[in-house]
Amino acid sequence: MGHKVVVFDISVVRALWETRVKKHKAWQKKEAERLERSALEKIKEEWNFVYECRKKGIPQAQYCKNGVIDTSVRLLDKIERNSRERQSALAKDRGKPSSPFVFELSGEHWKELPDSLKEQTHLKEWHIHNTLIQIIPAYIQLFQAMRILDLPKNQITHLPAEIGCLKNLKELNVSFNHLKSIPPELGDCENLERLDCSGNLELMELPFELSNLKQVTFVDISANKFSSVPICVLRMCNLQWLDISNNSLNDLPQDIDRLEELQSFLLYKNRLTYLPYALLNLKKLTLLVVSGDHLVEIPTALCDSSTPLKFISLMDNPIDQTQRDDGDEVMESEQDRQHFDKEFMKAYIEDLKERESVPSYTTKVSFSLQL
Repeated sequence: MGHKVVVFDISVVRALWETRVKKHKAWQKKEAERLERSALEKIKEEWNFVYECRKKGIPQAQYCKNGVIDTSVRLLDKIERNSRERQSALAKDRGKPSSPFVFELSGEHWKELPDSLKEQTHLKEWHIHNTLIQIIPAYIQLFQAMRILDLPKNQITHLPAEIGCLKNLKELNVSFNHLKSIPPELGDCENLERLDCSGNLELMELPFELSNLKQVTFVDISANKFSSVPICVLRMCNLQWLDISNNSLNDLPQDIDRLEELQSFLLYKNRLTYLPYALLNLKKLTLLVVSGDHLVEIPTALCDSSTPLKFISLMDNPIDQTQRDDGDEVMESEQDRQHFDKEFMKAYIEDLKERESVPSYTTKVSFSLQL
């Protein structure tokens, strides 16, 4: 018996594959049309545009109006040109004499304060940022007229006890430094109104002596290692803004309603599983921002649209490692990441204030490009 030979008609096979190719091309066309109409593509385009603007140092206000981003290339060129002109104008302004009561210093070439500074005790404001300065000298007590100490993004490791001698100090900003503690003597600055210790990463507590700061209306201790709301903060009876986001909070104190003047309370990126009903007693509270990942119990009234409270529950989907489109890994310090996170939330909250109402929760989605 001979071998069986199977014979195919090549035209049938060709027709079969041509049909499959046509169907595949038709599917590709429909998929391309779907993606073109997809909101995700537009969002990705917007984030890529924002990334380019950030690389060029373009302020967000220039390309984002009321939450709407204009992604036209012409606009990017215009913004970049305006930004260069503005920077040029600022460079010229640096040559002009500044206020005789204001001291300004910036640049990584500064590792310590100039010796001549101790002779200028008439100064009312210090604005020192982006330097390598680690120590604020004890002679700061000589500056009795000091109103503002603006010292963000330096390398400061501790504050001197003599800071408590600044009886007229109203604002202290030591954000994004390397502080691990705050001197209890700061509690003697009874006229202090604003305190910003955010982004120090290792700060775990505030001294009880800060309970004396009855004029404080603004406290930001976000991006640190607080496991609870400091007792001294609960005794700041005029506090209106409290940001304790990005810490290690597991719960809120039951007497949180002691903060009767509190208007804005930021709690996102903690480990909260419930919100106490005492929050309902904060009659002036208009903004509450939390991370909704672990929340299992929320007072129903917090979500009631009839109240002035804007309750925002952010559902986070973090990405641990971020990459550029070209595959190069983005390397940034933890403080840089926290700083951008705060700037993002600041812009988000400012936008919320302009709305009449907000949804009861917001989903924050991470894409392949996370800024």
